[in-house]
Amino acid sequence: MIEKKYEPKSAENRIYQAWEDAGSFKAGAGASEGATPYSIVIPPPNVTGSLHIGHALNNTIQDILIRFERMRGKDVLWQPGMDHAGIATQMVVERQLAEQGLPSRKEMGREAFIKKVWEWKEESGGTIFNQLRRLGASCDWSRERFTMDEGLSEAVVKVFVELHKKGLIYKDKRLVNWDPTFQTAISDLEVEQKDVNGHMWSFAYPLVNGEVDGISEIVIATTRPETMLGDGAVAVHPSDERYKNLIGKMVRLPIAEREIPIIADEYPDPEFGTGAVKITGAHDFNDFEVARRNNIPLIPFMDSEAKMIVTPENNVPEHYRGLDRFVARKLVLKEIEELGFYRGVEEKIIAQPFGDRSGVVIEPMLTEQWYVKAETLAKPAAASVREGRTKFVPDNWKNTYYHWMDNIQPWCISRQLWWGHQIPAWYCIHVNSATRTAIHYNTHAPDHQLVFKTENEAMVAASEYYGGQPVKLVANRQEAMELLDNYSSRDGPIRPIWRDPDVLDTWFSSGLWAFSTLGWPDETDELKKYYPTSVLVTGFDIIFFWVARMMMLSLEFMEKEPFAKVYVHALVRDEQGQKMSKSKGNVIDPLELIDEYGADATRFTLAAMAAQGRDIRLSLPRVEGYRNFVTKIWNAARFLEMNDCQRVENFDPKAVKNPLNQWIIGEASRAVNDVTRTIEEFRFNEAANACYEFVWNKFCDWYIELAKPLFGGEDEAAKAETRATAAFTLDQILKLLHPFMPFVTEELWAQTGQDGASREKMLIISSWPELAGLENEKADAEISWLIALITSIRSVRAEMNVPASAKIPLHIVGEGEETRSKVNSQMAAIKRLARIENIEFSKNVPANSAQFVQGEATFGLPLGDVIDIEAEKARLNKSIAKLQAEIDGVDKKLSNEHFTSKAPEHVIEDQRKRKNDASEKRDKLAEALNRLS
Repeated sequence: MIEKKYEPKSAENRIYQAWEDAGSFKAGAGASEGATPYSIVIPPPNVTGSLHIGHALNNTIQDILIRFERMRGKDVLWQPGMDHAGIATQMVVERQLAEQGLPSRKEMGREAFIKKVWEWKEESGGTIFNQLRRLGASCDWSRERFTMDEGLSEAVVKVFVELHKKGLIYKDKRLVNWDPTFQTAISDLEVEQKDVNGHMWSFAYPLVNGEVDGISEIVIATTRPETMLGDGAVAVHPSDERYKNLIGKMVRLPIAEREIPIIADEYPDPEFGTGAVKITGAHDFNDFEVARRNNIPLIPFMDSEAKMIVTPENNVPEHYRGLDRFVARKLVLKEIEELGFYRGVEEKIIAQPFGDRSGVVIEPMLTEQWYVKAETLAKPAAASVREGRTKFVPDNWKNTYYHWMDNIQPWCISRQLWWGHQIPAWYCIHVNSATRTAIHYNTHAPDHQLVFKTENEAMVAASEYYGGQPVKLVANRQEAMELLDNYSSRDGPIRPIWRDPDVLDTWFSSGLWAFSTLGWPDETDELKKYYPTSVLVTGFDIIFFWVARMMMLSLEFMEKEPFAKVYVHALVRDEQGQKMSKSKGNVIDPLELIDEYGADATRFTLAAMAAQGRDIRLSLPRVEGYRNFVTKIWNAARFLEMNDCQRVENFDPKAVKNPLNQWIIGEASRAVNDVTRTIEEFRFNEAANACYEFVWNKFCDWYIELAKPLFGGEDEAAKAETRATAAFTLDQILKLLHPFMPFVTEELWAQTGQDGASREKMLIISSWPELAGLENEKADAEISWLIALITSIRSVRAEMNVPASAKIPLHIVGEGEETRSKVNSQMAAIKRLARIENIEFSKNVPANSAQFVQGEATFGLPLGDVIDIEAEKARLNKSIAKLQAEIDGVDKKLSNEHFTSKAPEHVIEDQRKRKNDASEKRDKLAEALNRLS
């Protein structure tokens, strides 16, 4: 017996556990031998992460695809796993150590700290996986991977070493995004650009040898005055007539008292400011490129904490040493003014980069890092998309992909952290010559670099480098020098080797995700079967950071694209179209939605709103509406159970005779076709809406209502057929809805399986409906005609304010034989569902009737005895006038340029919607008035 009410909170955990106990999520579950493989790798969430609404959308879409293809009989794998999230995890554990009063990371040392991180991971990491279970994600949890587990770590090392051998990984000194708090390079994705109130200060740099063409100084502007201490040149555009005779001259840099050249370069804009720009190559990305093009020295003046350093190269005065950059900024401004070179300030909004986790201003910093020669790897990866082997959905995202791939820069893959894959590189002191008895060092030359898979291999190579002498592993270069200094001569018996302390960017390991999770570098059965994967579901923000890198690395090591399709979903915004953020207080927590409305309503809402290329405006009323849909399905199943609608073994849908039953089976066939096609096309909103339209509108609102007299009628054959048809159609509904609403459908599948023909398996591994060819044109025409007629009568009643309890006559004029036949056969249904007292075929429509036309016939509803016609006309006229006034007011706003130029886009969109809604209401009322006239 189906319970009166469906309770998601009590059902969902129980159902999920039943799926897991039955092994329903395991690779190949329910598939027959030799079935077509279908695989998806989950975008690995951070080990520190919690489920947010973007995760909920992403994983709902993946689970829809996985459940759909599993039911279609494919050999399905949904590969789960987590990313070790280097900087985020290290930050969490360091904060925890501080809160517990334990020694800091640096105090306890690297080995002890990494042990603490693993302990934290085992105790607290992976919360998000339990949250994904609550959403209903049907991943093969038995195959869960972690980017730092043994197998993936082996893959990472192999890839690094092989790319290095090919010359595709190398060390270089370039600018990076530097986080002074964490003292590491970070990726562009970890940099948050914010508009802040700032200033543009102007300074003068005097010409060294006096005036040229009446010019004695060149004025530059900067938002970062402290960076002048590292200026290497002043650049002007070669076409700028004002400065053509200054190119090649020298200016004196105030405070640092260095002479720097004026150079010509395409970078400065002659129309912006004075047309002259200072070039600080060691601390600005644009300036770095200008400096490299023009052989301008790169002059560092900050340390890893963004404090001032003093060197002979930068000639910064000693009193700046150790000053924080922002303290130094104030001092530069003070001294520039005292020296007489201050030329003013302008307040302005500036875009400033902040570390997304540290919250501090990011500093472009010149450091030595490891890089991947991305340009080489990008060419075949771009060709894969251009030549159609991997397709983006929606298609327009390929242009974003091309833009990044065609303009790709070297990829910085090293991070100055402890948690992560330590780079498999070791160093020896540079040796000019070495034998077994004597070594001649050059401690000022770059250290000798060794890249190997294991420490043992590196030690053997180091010994060979040192002329076959024994080696000792030390912590760093400082210890290496101490080891050498401890011997009376440089010919001591033990030679030092030390490992690179840096770790790899987390995107490096996740770039191998599509094949490393399947067992590579071993040739596993899973790798052979499930690689390449079928589709990648991802957000647009990581097309470059993850998708492109997976393409590059997969092609390099697997020689095949990692996925056939990339589905890029949109952003989930709030109801007004605003981006969700804690500061705005508009964040919607998916776990709270699940608590309040259930996982099925949450999932269905996200799917129903996931239109390609359009951001989702999520509103609680919409989720509530789909919770009502869950209730509607539940109540429909209960109603059928109460009317003895049981499944019949070997039921043949082609054999039904009643037009109503023929119609609903035909509608089910169309729904299956629409849902199948739109899921295949990644049009999840259309698939969800096709389900909704069929289940709520066709099955619940019309079929069940029209079937009620048959359930209670005396025609036993018609009753039995209708009961069997209703039960059969409910089965198809549960299958159709299962990818979207897995919990309530599985529960009803079990409940309805207690009577009638036995169930062979759980719904999750049951077959997808196949109902092609079951449409019946004659039945479709008859029932569609009936629905249209009842709908028109109901619309007229609503428009004319006819009391719901009032029964009114219906007059039909000009009908043909077919219409007369339909009316006679469906008279009982028309009277019951349209509240009609009697039906007459007439020569003329009576006076004071509301009229409408359907087919060749005119239908009239005499209303003179039910409503005050004149009063109703007056009411309609008044309502129309009020709506027109509202429309005019909106038009006035939208034609006001002052309003449209300043109002946020979501406010303008709301005004347009308000106008459209008012226009639609006005037109309906005008139509009603026309009927009365």
